[in-house]
Amino acid sequence: MPDYVIIWEWIAFAIRWLHVITAIAWIGSSFYFVALDLGLLKVPGLPKGAHGEEWQVHGGGFYHINKYLVAPEQMPEHLTWFKWESYMTWISGAALLMVTYWAGANLYLIDPAKMDLATWQAILISGGSLAIGWLIYDTLCKSKLGETPTVLMLLLFVALVVMGWGYTQVFTGRAALLHLGAFTATIMTANVFFIIMPNQRIVVADLKAGRAPDPKYGKIAKLRSTHNNYLTLPVIFLMLSNHYPLAFASQYNWLIAALIFLMGVTIRHFFNTMHARKGELWWTWAVTAILFIMVMWLSSIGLNQDSLEEAEARPLTAVETRFAEAEGFDEVSNIIMGRCAMCHARQTAYEGIYHAPKGVFLETPQDIARHAKEIYVQAGLTDAMPPANVSFMEPEERQKVIRWFRQAGGGVFAGM
Repeated sequence: MPDYVIIWEWIAFAIRWLHVITAIAWIGSSFYFVALDLGLLKVPGLPKGAHGEEWQVHGGGFYHINKYLVAPEQMPEHLTWFKWESYMTWISGAALLMVTYWAGANLYLIDPAKMDLATWQAILISGGSLAIGWLIYDTLCKSKLGETPTVLMLLLFVALVVMGWGYTQVFTGRAALLHLGAFTATIMTANVFFIIMPNQRIVVADLKAGRAPDPKYGKIAKLRSTHNNYLTLPVIFLMLSNHYPLAFASQYNWLIAALIFLMGVTIRHFFNTMHARKGELWWTWAVTAILFIMVMWLSSIGLNQDSLEEAEARPLTAVETRFAEAEGFDEVSNIIMGRCAMCHARQTAYEGIYHAPKGVFLETPQDIARHAKEIYVQAGLTDAMPPANVSFMEPEERQKVIRWFRQAGGGVFAGM
């Protein structure tokens, strides 16, 4: 019988690889065009309808770029559209959300101490919140608030903070920050798909028909593009946060996320001002540093973890029970607690390790049943854990982990 855990892990890796590649392409092109737009110079002799020009050098060649505020007089024969970078980033991210958090809902998504949800309920909240968030945001942008960008941006910030707090009341800390990132990324990609691209198509259609394009479409697209510009850096932080318990395992993780959104504004404001040749606002870095110090402080006072007594009292799910009752579980528990618990503990004992890596605890039988798949992959199939085999885990012990997991039926990936 094929080991579906191996197949599943490689599928997840491939999707994550695609997600990172497309995100680099989207963020890179976004930052490039924002810098280009802000750096355009109005010089004599520009073509009719041109707003500004820029000379750039890259890869041994020179580039002369003109921007038309609305559109050129005639439609060019070849036109490059920048859209698939955004679309594929969202599609691959949604796929990764499904593979990791929906398929692994019992481990990564649902926190019974907060809300005891069935898997289908958690998935419905997860996906539904992303769609509802876009609809609310889009409604606000299309209201009269669209004419007051600063007020709209403040409302958007408040909405993101409220959503961050809301996610922490429903999901695990890890899933809460990840979903806040997905919520924000959905707004950004929907801006491209539903607003920016359709408006560009209207302008192109007008040009082909010989009509003068309406400038309002460019203005609307510009507003959404500005929002995307300021949201990019926080989204990257939120997507990386699931690797750092100090960010996601804090009871103040939603406040940490709020401060990160403000840091995104201060950092982008510096670069936007610099690219517009309006000076270099070095004070923004001082504000950014203060905000980051506040983030570190919040994480240090708010680390949220269950006690040993709570872990031992927590009832096992059906899947976890299957692993706890499988042949070899007691022996594997002793192996893992002896080789791994010095780092993966609520109070770590290994020098230089102050918090359990990724917030994974392995010091009770309940912990081990809960993290069966991770143990199997990290310490059974591979020697990734313990790192550098610092606790001298023997090959025979790794084989016992493999036999236990497969004896429990884990190899067919039933519910893990």
